[in-house]
Amino acid sequence: MGKTPVPLSTIILLLGSMAGYAALQPAKIFSDRMVLQQDANVPIWGIANAKKVVTVRFDGQTVRTKTDSKGQWKAWFKPMKANSTGRKLQVTSGEESFTINDVLVGEVWFSGGQSNMGYTVRGMANRLPEGKALADAADFPEFRYRKINEKDSPTPKDDITGGSWLVCSPKTVHHFSGVGFIFARRLHLELKVPIGIIDCSWGGKPIEPFIPIKAFTGHPTLEKLSKLTKAGKIETIKEIRGGTFVRSPAWLAGAIYNSRIHPIVPYAIRGAIWYQAESNCGIGEDPRDYAHKMRALISGWRKAWNQPSLPFYYVQLPQWNSYAWTYAREEQRRAMDVLNTGMVVTIDLDHQNDIHPPNKIDVGERLALWPLAKVYSRKIHFSGPLYRSIKIDNEVIHVEFDQVHEGLMAGKATVGKVTEVKNGILNGFEITGKDGVWHRANAIIDGKKVTVKSDAVRNPVAVRYACNLRTTKDFAWNLYDKAGLPASPFCSDWNMMPYRPQLNLPRKQLNHK
Repeated sequence: MGKTPVPLSTIILLLGSMAGYAALQPAKIFSDRMVLQQDANVPIWGIANAKKVVTVRFDGQTVRTKTDSKGQWKAWFKPMKANSTGRKLQVTSGEESFTINDVLVGEVWFSGGQSNMGYTVRGMANRLPEGKALADAADFPEFRYRKINEKDSPTPKDDITGGSWLVCSPKTVHHFSGVGFIFARRLHLELKVPIGIIDCSWGGKPIEPFIPIKAFTGHPTLEKLSKLTKAGKIETIKEIRGGTFVRSPAWLAGAIYNSRIHPIVPYAIRGAIWYQAESNCGIGEDPRDYAHKMRALISGWRKAWNQPSLPFYYVQLPQWNSYAWTYAREEQRRAMDVLNTGMVVTIDLDHQNDIHPPNKIDVGERLALWPLAKVYSRKIHFSGPLYRSIKIDNEVIHVEFDQVHEGLMAGKATVGKVTEVKNGILNGFEITGKDGVWHRANAIIDGKKVTVKSDAVRNPVAVRYACNLRTTKDFAWNLYDKAGLPASPFCSDWNMMPYRPQLNLPRKQLNHK
């Protein structure tokens, strides 16, 4: 018995109706076990049939919205209180529906950077006994972690391709960012609320691809980078001031923002943490103007989330045997002039010349101090000494600091602890005269100041601290405040140690200069 042929007009009609159809679904950042931000307006969005009503229910709230001509919808919940009980978030449209299970409400932080932010708990546990102990005890069902692993993109993406939220346990935690885990662990223990971390870090990448292309304005280096990227003049980027070697499209301005950040904006977050700069001061790369790139990153993210004062806290590079890292650290320090930012100093934590130091415990703990003090109003000290000014008295330089707490001290760092060294000698101080030749100096703590002197310099003009390539364990850079937080490296006059690009060339090229 033959089949009755379907008229062509009917096929065309069916295809036309299917073209306007999209199954009801959320953006992929929304999935089981997620954490929503407390005390903030919370958006939920996704796709469905065009021009249809979508109803979203959670926390006793029912919000109705309507899809646009492309089938896109977005609903906003009013501020909610923290809640550790996993509940269902339900979305319906017509006869379609979906449910997201085990949803908590608490504090959500967005993290970014390169491999030291991405450095996993597994890596830390394998190399550090203290890290293994923390991983073995990581039973925190109210801490949820979400890694974004999208490929780069030359244009902004509407959605990510997949992934899931993970509940923190001794089994799952090994996949988490080490810094992110320690940071979230401290917040959770202090605040007693659920914590969510969304991590977009990508190893071996400079800062430029994390910045939205629209934010490359207001400074010549930023504007050159934008123009060269748009014009496809990739080879020219390494030749400009502040340039890097573009090794792949993922190194280009905006490329990671487009794929890993834009699709999840405006997921409600409390703030952001950042650990990066290594790939902006590698061999042959120019760290100058990194502070302007940091400012562009911060302002770009704040505009994307429509949060002009979004808290942003970041990690200054540790020591490593590289000429350009000294200057990158100073660029990072200068970026602290942006309001609602804070910098974690790590210059004291490693003496093995390891570009991936395993001690992410102290990094994460110090990072958590900033929001605990500034966002959550805990009465704790959050920053080590920061250079303020000098006074020169004949052959002696007196150095004054901000963020001194109850005074200064010489200290010794071990994992998770800084111990005061009574009558200890301060290491890492040098002074110079007008000739620009730096000499090791004797440095003595005098209350909340440091007095510096060298018999080799009769008429000193500048002082610096922790500005050599690296130090050794027996000569650790060891200036702290009484709270055990380290002083940032500094130079009182950077004109006395100008950056020389020729000193950051590969050895073969350097030998021919």
